[in-house]
Amino acid sequence: MSDLKPVTPDTAPVRLARNRNYTLLWAGQACAEVGFSASMIAFPLLVLALTGSAAASGLVLAADAVAQLVVGVPAGALVDRWNRKRIMLVCEAAQFLALGSLVVVILMGVPTIAHMVAVSVVMGVCRALFEPAEDASLPNIVPDSQLATAIAMNTARSSVGQMAGTALGGLLFAVGRWVPFLLDVITHLIAFVAILFIRMPARVVTPVADAHLGREILEGLRWVWSRREIRVTALCVIALNLFFSAFYLVVIVLADRRGVSSAEIGIMAAMLGVGGVIGALLAPYLHRVLNPYISIVGVFWALTALAPVAVVVDNGYLMGLLFAGMALLAPTANTTISTHQLLLTPDALRGRLSGVMNVVVGVSAALGPALGGLLVEAVSADNAVLVCAAGMAAVTLLVTINPTLRHYPKHAPEREETPT
Repeated sequence: MSDLKPVTPDTAPVRLARNRNYTLLWAGQACAEVGFSASMIAFPLLVLALTGSAAASGLVLAADAVAQLVVGVPAGALVDRWNRKRIMLVCEAAQFLALGSLVVVILMGVPTIAHMVAVSVVMGVCRALFEPAEDASLPNIVPDSQLATAIAMNTARSSVGQMAGTALGGLLFAVGRWVPFLLDVITHLIAFVAILFIRMPARVVTPVADAHLGREILEGLRWVWSRREIRVTALCVIALNLFFSAFYLVVIVLADRRGVSSAEIGIMAAMLGVGGVIGALLAPYLHRVLNPYISIVGVFWALTALAPVAVVVDNGYLMGLLFAGMALLAPTANTTISTHQLLLTPDALRGRLSGVMNVVVGVSAALGPALGGLLVEAVSADNAVLVCAAGMAAVTLLVTINPTLRHYPKHAPEREETPT
């Protein structure tokens, strides 16, 4: 076990770019994000090439999402119980092996839907474990003063990885059906090696004789619900993801019905990612200069102001600019919320905090497209946009007058002791 001490506010900080442990983690996961996104675009293409079934394609993709949601909350409790670096290593190794097996069967010409679903489940379970382990480890790798920047750079990493991986996945699939998955195998190997060289500070985990996973999960849920700031911001995340995910689908349908070309629709989607990257790069500065209340409420007002504009815009490129504008402030709000939550939460509960928040985000993001689809079926696409905009406006008003958010603390909270 490492004899390094966790980073504390009193530790003399080095520049984040020169923080060896953070740089290794960031670079390894940047590669893994590219590989994952390549696989996610290649999976439905592979299933369609083999079976022609859109339903089977949806099944394979859904297996990853469902596994992540089902395992998410228990995974957070396990992250608080086990060695976090070891969890990350095992997750990377498991994905390396699962995806490697898929490459082999594709080369042999015997891929099956069952095998692809199994691989997708492994990926979902590993993501459910890895993300809380990484989130919970971050405050022990970087000093408190740099945590917001680290969170923002992780957001940028995800956005860039998704854009690059999606583009590469389609191109590499045209070269060979197995090639995108081989890329994912290689990126997980790189991520495994990077984590292997991270010097993770030691954690003191007190063994409990009558440890029970269910009780540990309930302890984490009680912690999240009992902290007003965490509870309120979690509800904000649910509302934001629900209405924006619905709006996104509705606008894609609206653009298609107005005759916008598929190429322009692709650029629209890419511009959302571009806005997220630019927003993530601006987030550390905005986090420092803006009041937390403004950081959080600002994203709601931006969405409320911009959403109705989609009704009068019929050009794909202009719609892409609209998407970029809507994505610009979200990373700042995420940085403000995540930094506060991680610093408020004891180390022994951070895995459970992350697990709960990941499930909250996942459920709301999954329900949003379903809501958007129902709206498009029930009313015209134009009216569906206005319904989504009205929902955003209602939530924005509630967020604006919420007393907890109006008094959201500016400075990092004192680290609380682990409950006993």
